[in-house]
Amino acid sequence: MGRFHLSSDEEIKKGRTTDVYFMRTKEILSAKVGKIDVVMEATAGALPNSWPWAVLCGIDEIAYLFEDLPVNIYSFNEGTIFRQRDVNGLRLPILSIEGDYRNFCHLETPLLGLICHSSGIATKAARVRKAASDKMVISFGIRRVHPGLSKMVDRAAYIGGLDGVSSLSGADTINKEPIGTMPHSLIISFDSQIKAWKAFDEVMPQDIPRIALVDTYSDEKTEAILAAESFKGKLHGVRLDTPSSRRGDFSELIREVRWELNVRGYEKVKIYVSGGLNENNIKELSNAGAVGFGVGTSISNAPTIDFALDIVEKNGKPDAKRGKLSGRKQVWRCNKCMTDKVSLANNQASNCAVCGETTDPMLKPIIRNGKIVEDMPKPEQIRQYVLKQLEQFNL
Repeated sequence: MGRFHLSSDEEIKKGRTTDVYFMRTKEILSAKVGKIDVVMEATAGALPNSWPWAVLCGIDEIAYLFEDLPVNIYSFNEGTIFRQRDVNGLRLPILSIEGDYRNFCHLETPLLGLICHSSGIATKAARVRKAASDKMVISFGIRRVHPGLSKMVDRAAYIGGLDGVSSLSGADTINKEPIGTMPHSLIISFDSQIKAWKAFDEVMPQDIPRIALVDTYSDEKTEAILAAESFKGKLHGVRLDTPSSRRGDFSELIREVRWELNVRGYEKVKIYVSGGLNENNIKELSNAGAVGFGVGTSISNAPTIDFALDIVEKNGKPDAKRGKLSGRKQVWRCNKCMTDKVSLANNQASNCAVCGETTDPMLKPIIRNGKIVEDMPKPEQIRQYVLKQLEQFNL
């Protein structure tokens, strides 16, 4: 057993991370019922904090989870922005599974965990991306989660629209270089801001931007000026990570630093900020003069999307618990106005009820009889898909 509290791929695929009652269900069905063919659908409950939309993430891991099992899976594309309900108020099934329930009931818990957690992070990242407009945003949040989750957190944040990530493992996952500046501990190790900045400049490769942390020992304005003078024209930017107990009006602090740099001829030195950032304050800080943001806790600790997986058809007949709609379904989306409509799966496509344009099916096969039939897109492709939706549908 490993010393870190992590489940292995094998444990997850074998159902060792499931709730015990699913294993008991599997045993009882095998002993008393035998084969039971079902269709199950994943739908989202009310979205966190009254969010009007969410970003689907984690589909690649679901494909791997169910690979080689005798099931068929249909899903929205990873990165799809979806609302909880369609134009008629019906909950959207974002994924469906069909097969003998005994063969996959033990994987319900990990299936939900894979999409609930990562979709919440991707959604929060997309909200931050939208608030920041075209300004740079980097994922700084892995120190707030178990290190075993760093790849998932940074991948989901990047898919949601962030420009890059700070962690080495996360950067490997998205096939990008990690992005970061310097910590306060580096400054303190030299007992001097100037000595630390000089050491950074002497040791770090030239392709790494010279961005100086300017709030360790003294006033941010003073340190920003010192940094600009110390780097002698090589300073790319300064980073303000001022604690909330000291920052007061953060936007006013940014304006002051920007002014003092400008009047000394350092107009090209950019201002980056981090610490306690979210979609509610980034726009204000951007207007004050910040051009880049390191966003951590609000994204890595984003609320999960409350997906549930329910039987909607049993042995070829509609069947569902109360509160859920029975029958195998399809979702039709208008790619002009993003209106969705839920119908029974055997219904034909119809024009959009809002704008009259043609609609496309959203639930597409990703697994047929245990074989992955769709190439899983790379994180960069999924990110571009998210960004296109944010712009196209003006969410």
